Amino acid sequence: MALTFAATPRAHRPDVTPRPAGRRGRALRRNLTGWGFAGPATLIVVGLSLFPAVWAFFISRTKWNGIAPATDVGWRNYERIAQDPDAAAAAQHTLVLTVLFVPASILLGILIAVALNQRIRLIGFYRTCIFVPYVASAAATGILAGFVFNPQFGAANETLRRLGLPAQQFLESPSQALLVVCLIALWGEVGFCAVVYLAALQDIPKELVEAAVVDGASRWRVFLHITLPELRPVTVFTAIWQTITAMQLFDLIYTTTRGGPMNSTQTVVYYIYELAFETQRLGYGAAVAYLLFAVTMLLTLAVVGYSRRSGSEAF
Repeated sequence: MALTFAATPRAHRPDVTPRPAGRRGRALRRNLTGWGFAGPATLIVVGLSLFPAVWAFFISRTKWNGIAPATDVGWRNYERIAQDPDAAAAAQHTLVLTVLFVPASILLGILIAVALNQRIRLIGFYRTCIFVPYVASAAATGILAGFVFNPQFGAANETLRRLGLPAQQFLESPSQALLVVCLIALWGEVGFCAVVYLAALQDIPKELVEAAVVDGASRWRVFLHITLPELRPVTVFTAIWQTITAMQLFDLIYTTTRGGPMNSTQTVVYYIYELAFETQRLGYGAAVAYLLFAVTMLLTLAVVGYSRRSGSEAF
């Protein structure tokens, strides 16, 4: 006997899929909660950075001493920069400092990081000692360096005398002062590069190094063909960071030489300080500051673009 089953309608089941509107509402509440915490701090940061930058641009188009009413001069301040010998000298000093400081800090950072990446006793103590000068006050470092490199009673000349070498003028010599400032800057900043490279070294896959060693590669070949290529993105980052540091160096120069002797250590940032706060030429000082910002931005974009084309992206 054939059995037939009558089709019975399916019971209606409620739709349990969340509605898109509900998901959007929850996402909106999460975003509002996040901005509720981050919003006030963001407004403070924007207010203390963007507003002064925009205001400084308007000041750069005026002749103003900070007291009398400002006089609009258009782009005349920017045109004067090309004919200012003091600005050209300050740019030259900044360029020399940057060329000396950036490669030296990167090279020393790599070497120190490789040394600190070894398994030796008291390695934590050594790493702390390397990083302490970076976290110390730059003003305090400059004041201390002024005593160390004092031509009369400084520790540097005392060491030279004990070695039978002639005493030097250091910060009081126009030909030596900029080199000494670069040396002091390296003392304070190389710890940053060392820590960054140390973190990058510990991030290199150990399998690559072990495979190269098994294939018979020496330590030098491992360093050249594995370690250095893996450190390229970090090198791009440190090169940009140290370039900005060198071009904006002010505190060390202020506490050691004040731009002297004979303006031999007057960098662009210190020249801006003299224009704005010593001679009260706020408009012209703001124009030089904006030109420095433009040069720094172009250099940064050039390095980032080159790194991306070469496959060493760091940003």
